Amino acid sequence: MWRTVPTAITTVNVNGVRAATKVRSENNAGFVPWLRSAGTDIVLLQEIRANEEQAREVLEPLLDDGWHLSMTESVVKGHAGVGVLSKVEPTAVRVGFSSDEFDSTGRYLEADLDIEGGAVTVASLYLPKGAAAPTAGSSEKDAEKFAEKKRFLDAFGAHLASLARKRRPVVVGGDWNIAHSEHDIKNWKGNLRSPGFLPHEREWVGGLLESGWSDVMRELHPDADGPYSWWSWRGKAFDNDSGWRIDYHLANKAMAARTVKAFVDRADTYDRRWSDHAPVTVVFE
Repeated sequence: MWRTVPTAITTVNVNGVRAATKVRSENNAGFVPWLRSAGTDIVLLQEIRANEEQAREVLEPLLDDGWHLSMTESVVKGHAGVGVLSKVEPTAVRVGFSSDEFDSTGRYLEADLDIEGGAVTVASLYLPKGAAAPTAGSSEKDAEKFAEKKRFLDAFGAHLASLARKRRPVVVGGDWNIAHSEHDIKNWKGNLRSPGFLPHEREWVGGLLESGWSDVMRELHPDADGPYSWWSWRGKAFDNDSGWRIDYHLANKAMAARTVKAFVDRADTYDRRWSDHAPVTVVFE
């Protein structure tokens, strides 16, 4: 039985943990100061882009504070990698989702936690970006990236179907690399053929929502544009809030029922950003 103790769970693509923890100027706070002031309890990390020794070195101030790091590396050096930072040590950690193709790519990790409010399973996901649908002029590389993402969606969808049936509260947060609806992307008309907004990708997310998963941010903000969580480094995308909402939490029924609030911790100014993504936090009771 859960007690009414709020737990904040944040997901953020750090775009390289070594870069995110490097303070570039007095205006750029970096990941470590941000987390110390954020008031969150669990952080789901994506694109760590480092091995565990390197990650622990740059996160040492947080580990000294009492945070626990669980992570997975990619077989491709300096690529992907996901993890969980938690104030309590996990009782179990599982890498991947029983996929011969994807479990070594550093894209998925689950952790079981006994937090003050009860037992919960949290998962960090970094879903492949993919590529535009192949045409006669597509390169072989783009065609393979398109096919790879489709294979990932099929395999991971089967895992999520099993996970949704669990009685214990479960939340899967991360960089899903899919904007589900027109509310989730500023320039949706100009991106109808872009990876991350392709019809089959959006239908896949829709199927998850129909099967019992809840997009808790969208349920709390049903008619809002965004709130966006990723903006290109180029041009005035951040200043104009021309972004995408691709970082979100999907919760099973046991977890979704406990949602209190959700928000994006968007940097005040462009020069205070330490990633091209912003942290997205959901508070559960």
